[in-house]
Amino acid sequence: MATVLTLEAARSAQLTVLDQPKKASQAVHDTVTAMRANRRSGSANTKTRSELHKPDKKPWRQKGTGRARAGTPNSPIWCGGAVIFGPKPRDYSKKVNKKVKQLALRAVLSSRIQAGDVIHVTEFTVADGKTSSFIKLLGATTDASKVLIIAGQFDEKTYLSARNHGATQLTTASDVNVEQLVNYRKIILTSDALPVLAQRTAA
Repeated sequence: MATVLTLEAARSAQLTVLDQPKKASQAVHDTVTAMRANRRSGSANTKTRSELHKPDKKPWRQKGTGRARAGTPNSPIWCGGAVIFGPKPRDYSKKVNKKVKQLALRAVLSSRIQAGDVIHVTEFTVADGKTSSFIKLLGATTDASKVLIIAGQFDEKTYLSARNHGATQLTTASDVNVEQLVNYRKIILTSDALPVLAQRTAA
């Protein structure tokens, strides 16, 4: 049976929720920004004049041709020449301490619960591993287009059934992060995920 999780029900399940989650919006912003920055490879690289492997010969004589004087084909104003102040490999990663991450998790979870976006179910399993069965079970739970399903753990058949449904993501309560909680329209939470989230949000 699917029911909308309320703040009172969340507190009864030992989840630490905030009455005013908007006050922790900076922690949410910092956490999501750091997660996205840490995924950047920072591998963009352009060559300076010293790195180009071109003959450094004067392309034509200084005077008498009617063309502008040119000393080297490596010039940045030439096609195929060097790049001025171009990007070089760099590290974009940012650090966020554990308390900020935990506060962000509490704030986002509290905000989604207050908005009525978290649906509690006893379990979410697809025994036959078929995508059609997964869609049918999902439709009986919510009519939202993008759904995040959080459980203590999933069996292999359930993972298999959700694999071809791109608008839905399955994740465990121990792995779910702030960015995932923000990105999906509805969140389905199973009973076995509540104790793990309670431990993760504990003050």
